[in-house]
Amino acid sequence: MGSSAAGKNVGDSAASYCAVMLLGMILLGSVRESAVAGEGEAIKGNNLRQRPCDEIYVVGEGETLHTISDKCNDPFIVERNPHIHDPDDVYPGLVIKITPTRQY
Repeated sequence: MGSSAAGKNVGDSAASYCAVMLLGMILLGSVRESAVAGEGEAIKGNNLRQRPCDEIYVVGEGETLHTISDKCNDPFIVERNPHIHDPDDVYPGLVIKITPTRQY
């Protein structure tokens, strides 16, 4: 009976991993579609500042964890995203979790 419990845990882990990867692929696909749709339009100003800070955030071109942290009011991005091993190694398309700090 012990091996079936271990098999269930492995199956649950695999399902969770697949769900996260699927979400990432969907988000990346939507970013690419919006980039293709806007290729013919002139870019005025810094459009990165106008992007919303959703709970699931896709890093854009030219963004750093510092600029995202300031914009989204989340000083703990690295702590909340264990898949970020080096805070200086952030690239466009990286999916991160944002949890804004509440201000009262």
